[in-house]
Amino acid sequence: MDKGRRICMGMAWQSGTQRIGCSQRVFPYISAMVNNGSLSYDHERDGRPTELGGCTAIVRNLHYDTFLVIRYVKRHLTIMMDIDGKHEWRDCIEVPGVRLPRGYYFGTSSITGDLSDNHDVISLKLFELTVERTPEEEKLHRDVFLPSVDNMKLPEMTVPLPPLSGLALFLIVFFSLVFSVFAIVIGIILYNKWQEQSRKRFY
Repeated sequence: MDKGRRICMGMAWQSGTQRIGCSQRVFPYISAMVNNGSLSYDHERDGRPTELGGCTAIVRNLHYDTFLVIRYVKRHLTIMMDIDGKHEWRDCIEVPGVRLPRGYYFGTSSITGDLSDNHDVISLKLFELTVERTPEEEKLHRDVFLPSVDNMKLPEMTVPLPPLSGLALFLIVFFSLVFSVFAIVIGIILYNKWQEQSRKRFY
């Protein structure tokens, strides 16, 4: 049994007016993206280059609470919303092949740019989903180290080199000093020999 409870993804609740570009989009708009640390959200194009999917959510000036469900089970990401006050879920985004590693955290943030919309996050409720996995599925799930999506190429993130241990640093300094002393001794010996040869020539 495995508890698929950790989600590593970006959710953008966008606000604005209707725009017409490559496709018609009405705002406010919910969009999703998966990031391995190498991507940035394109605010000029409302995140379209890195978007996995999205849907319009008319939530302005409502007199009741609205709800959003993010469900991640067996590499399948599903997002549903309840924005009509009817306590009924409507599909928003469904993306298979999403690979998320374990050990990440939930978080919320907001940016509105030049807009002045106000969106309040009243609460977050987290549930552990018990999922049966075959040994092969469990191994594949454990082997995920960076977020990714099937059939979507994410730029590789540059992994910083690990810092040197205390022993390695000591050895580097020690052998550097030994080499320096050795080079100085050899230099002194060669200098003395050169001086002796100079005296013999002078006499």
